[in-house]
Amino acid sequence: MPAPEESTRDVIPLRVAARAWFAISLQTFGGPAGQIAVMQRTLVEEKRWIGQQRFLFALSYCTLLPGPEAQQLATYVGWLLNGVRGALVAGILFVLPGVVALLVLSGVYVAFGDTTLVESLFLGLAPAVIAIVLQAVVRVGRKGLGHPALVALAVASFVALAGFGVPFPVVVLAAAVVGWALGRRIPTLTRAPRAAADDGPPPLVSDDALHSERPSGRRAALVLVIGLVAWSAPVALAALLFGRTSIFVDQGVFFSGAAVVTFGGAYAVLAYVAQQAVEVYHWLAPGEMVRGLALAETTPGPLIMVVQFVAFVGAYRAPGDLDPWVAAVIAALLTTWVTFVPCFLFILLGAPYVERLRGNRDLAAALAGITAAVVGVIASLAVFFALHTLFDETGRVTTGPLDLEHPVLASLDPAALAITALGCVLIFWRGWSVLRTLGACALAGIVVGLALSA
Repeated sequence: MPAPEESTRDVIPLRVAARAWFAISLQTFGGPAGQIAVMQRTLVEEKRWIGQQRFLFALSYCTLLPGPEAQQLATYVGWLLNGVRGALVAGILFVLPGVVALLVLSGVYVAFGDTTLVESLFLGLAPAVIAIVLQAVVRVGRKGLGHPALVALAVASFVALAGFGVPFPVVVLAAAVVGWALGRRIPTLTRAPRAAADDGPPPLVSDDALHSERPSGRRAALVLVIGLVAWSAPVALAALLFGRTSIFVDQGVFFSGAAVVTFGGAYAVLAYVAQQAVEVYHWLAPGEMVRGLALAETTPGPLIMVVQFVAFVGAYRAPGDLDPWVAAVIAALLTTWVTFVPCFLFILLGAPYVERLRGNRDLAAALAGITAAVVGVIASLAVFFALHTLFDETGRVTTGPLDLEHPVLASLDPAALAITALGCVLIFWRGWSVLRTLGACALAGIVVGLALSA
């Protein structure tokens, strides 16, 4: 029998959802791993707005899309809760604090030439994120890996990414194929693990009910036209106002293209963006991309927000006839727009179709494989983040297919290690919330930073 359909009305009042999404947005430090952990804890476990398997299904679908999967996951869940309005509210609020914070920090950077004014404040945040990411590995793994074969697939994905440098899209596609094949041989592959069950109240968006918004050609055409117009209109307006050869048009076109090839998250595309920004467009000086990435790491929101820093600095230094500060702000906001509008388009266009496919056993098995790969991806991000937070220097071993980054032990940062330990104690032993842990570690970072600079 077909699964029951959910009502067309809001699952929860939109204003209640908006407050929750804003609270989540203030905790989205640490890239996709930390962001997924925050949504898992808030939406699935605390508020019980969405079922665990429904959450993992949405995450697996968003992992297949170009762009920041955590922001797209928020958009998808917002659509499930409140329709198109909910998708827009969730997706916009998810990135808004990061846009504002990085805009301010980019201004500090170009005004003072470095980030020393904010280093003490953020000294404790990066180590705290390690604890948050480790929590994400544990939580998502416990909830999503219901069969030993999926655990093995997660481990294999981690090894492929961390030890052999296999591209993220290859890992995800291979995991989908393996998941599909395993599903044919293991009927219980997609069954939720016992650890995922609990005695709490049923979620508002259950694992079985379908969303009521049916897919149709007319709806898809309308979403596609509105999305493409919204995506391209600011770039066309910039060409009309400032000329087709202005820096705003160059940045709008370049980052529009980057937005549709960012499979594998921000890390997969940053090398390309850095090379083009430095060597082709000369928006940044060599080494400045690393400073921008450091700023993006310490602000909430998707890590791909670093493109806003690139646009801000580039336009500030080549403002044309405009005041440098005006040009920088326009460029930053335009780049943010063309980077994130496609995320809404992909979700609103595809979600109704994907919802109707949730009962397909082959698709469920393939997405279970992708979920296992996501656990491996989060674990590899945890290792990457720990290497570059706890150690000032790293080395690399490349022998045959092996491509392994390792720490230089003599470069260990004791302060970062101590704050990481504090974050782990607060999250895993004391059971503190993510936001509370970030606050405590940030305070510890300020104390340590002031002591070291004295």
